[in-house]
Amino acid sequence: MSNNKNDFKPYIPADRIVPEFTVTSILIGILLAIVFGAANAYLGLRVGMTISASIPAAVISMGVIRVILRKDSILENNMVQTIGSAGESVAAGAIFTLPALFLWADEGTIDTPSMLTIFLVAFVGGILGVAFMVPLRQALIVEEHGTLPFPEGTACAEVLLAGEEGGSKAGTVFTGLGIAAVYKFLTEGMFLFPNEVNYDIKSYSGSAIGIQVLPALAGVGYICGPKISSYMLAGGALSWFVLMPSIALFGADSQAIFPGTVPIVELAPGDLWDTYIRYIGAGAVATGGVISLIKSLPLIVKTFKQAMGSLGKNHTTSSTLRTETDIPMPILLVMILVIAIAIWLLPAFPVSPIGALIVVVFGFFFATVSSRMVGLIGSSNNPVSGMAIATLIITTLLLKLTGTTGTLGMTGAIAIGGIICVVAAIAGDCSQDLKTGFIVGATPKKQQMGEMIGVGSSALAIGFVLQLLNNAWGYGSAELPAPQATMMKMLVEGIMNAELPWSLIMIGVCVAITMEILAVPVMPFAVGMYLPFSLSAGIMAGGVVRFIMDKRRVSEEEKKASVESGTLFTSGLIAGEGLMGILLAVFAIIEVKEGTYIADIINISDKFSLGQIGSLVIFILLLVFLGYKCIVGGKASNNK
Repeated sequence: MSNNKNDFKPYIPADRIVPEFTVTSILIGILLAIVFGAANAYLGLRVGMTISASIPAAVISMGVIRVILRKDSILENNMVQTIGSAGESVAAGAIFTLPALFLWADEGTIDTPSMLTIFLVAFVGGILGVAFMVPLRQALIVEEHGTLPFPEGTACAEVLLAGEEGGSKAGTVFTGLGIAAVYKFLTEGMFLFPNEVNYDIKSYSGSAIGIQVLPALAGVGYICGPKISSYMLAGGALSWFVLMPSIALFGADSQAIFPGTVPIVELAPGDLWDTYIRYIGAGAVATGGVISLIKSLPLIVKTFKQAMGSLGKNHTTSSTLRTETDIPMPILLVMILVIAIAIWLLPAFPVSPIGALIVVVFGFFFATVSSRMVGLIGSSNNPVSGMAIATLIITTLLLKLTGTTGTLGMTGAIAIGGIICVVAAIAGDCSQDLKTGFIVGATPKKQQMGEMIGVGSSALAIGFVLQLLNNAWGYGSAELPAPQATMMKMLVEGIMNAELPWSLIMIGVCVAITMEILAVPVMPFAVGMYLPFSLSAGIMAGGVVRFIMDKRRVSEEEKKASVESGTLFTSGLIAGEGLMGILLAVFAIIEVKEGTYIADIINISDKFSLGQIGSLVIFILLLVFLGYKCIVGGKASNNK
């Protein structure tokens, strides 16, 4: 594969026409966009992070199109992953901000946001993200081929080019999906065994130790690796074994301390976390986002200048090659103008003309930055949350200065922040997908249309998912901590009406700065501080499996195949648990007869339970099976 744009030849030549934008690829892509969007929404609200859906979507597509439908079309597979991966990005943008509206609704501040409002925020942000990225394709992907690596996009192209292995790889994803779905149903549907093993340390007041024994957590830990997992565990250890015992010790003889309403001596460890630690964690998370943005500022300014300089060059060409056609610029400009007017006029967006202008200006800037930064450092390192925090702070201040205050100002700030968050996430995803298409020889215009279809379908589903999860468990609960959204809510409230416990938030700010000085990655550490220790421990368990696999004394080829097999299996675990979590949420709100829900009927905990010992045994068996899948996947590569 040539690294020079001038002599680069895609896998499918420009003069060859093969099936691409077909009914099959569109339908499978829409299905995967909804599936991975819902699964990532659940995962992000529970864990505070999402996973990339591009490679799992490509692998599943190859399994369906190549093995089941007996078709051989790499461009159809590419179209499926283009549409399917949009769901994950829409979900990531939405869950970082929009649950704040539900939290205010629970407090009685505003009405519960409608599914139309959620759909419009997600849809508008997604379409703007694609529209802003399209004119950058030539500059970032074609002109800088060989300069910008686009790690996920290139990796996805490699998976597609190795398509003859699609059947077995797809089987690995589906195996993980099935196991996790059954596991989740047994522990949180039937309650055959607890999903958490927990112990309050009485002799060390205020502390507790435990582990959540869930497949998705092991999956996240494996994919993130032992380093990131250990940073999260360290953050959790600081909160649960240093800060909480300190609060319990120094507050033992005091009355209730704001924001608490009961004396500290009466609070269990879980209550201490809920009352005080989440504010400290939110301060650390916000600071982590700002630090990542500040550290990226020189790169952001440089990349924006380069992108604008490249965009300013004359890239117009008389060529009508299939692989060089984009959605025409006049159509994109009309779309952007219509969306800007809609943001201003539609009542679903509680923003003024200034708010609409902020969306377009910030959206274009962060879409440009996001598109180029994922090309340099990959999607997982793209500081989307930092961009959202910066947007939210500036937006809230501008709305307050222009007289849009109170409830209207707060909801307007979250709506704008939500749109910008989706814009940045989708622009990054779109650039990775277009890089994959560039390598395999896809038609850019068709991919851009596919990306918009993925945005539309997942935006339709995300409102239902968010409302369903809120009705079943509620945001801010132990089941769905929603760390980023809770932190965004606190920021907006703090700027608008200054009713926050700033001392607690400043502790988190100072901890984050200290970690930065010590060269510890702030964001995973801060998220670990915010989340329950048991959740970080579950993630660490998956990280330990990855550590063991990485340390095996085998050939590099076998080790690479082993890691890939584990990644596909754990992607299935995450998707399976997320989907079953959505189904269980449905069971929790469907009433069979008055006062009795489906969830009550399938719950057998009062009849039989394996207890916490059973939970640990089953979770260890799952981890052993994960290791087995890695080893088998590695050995299979040697037998070819």
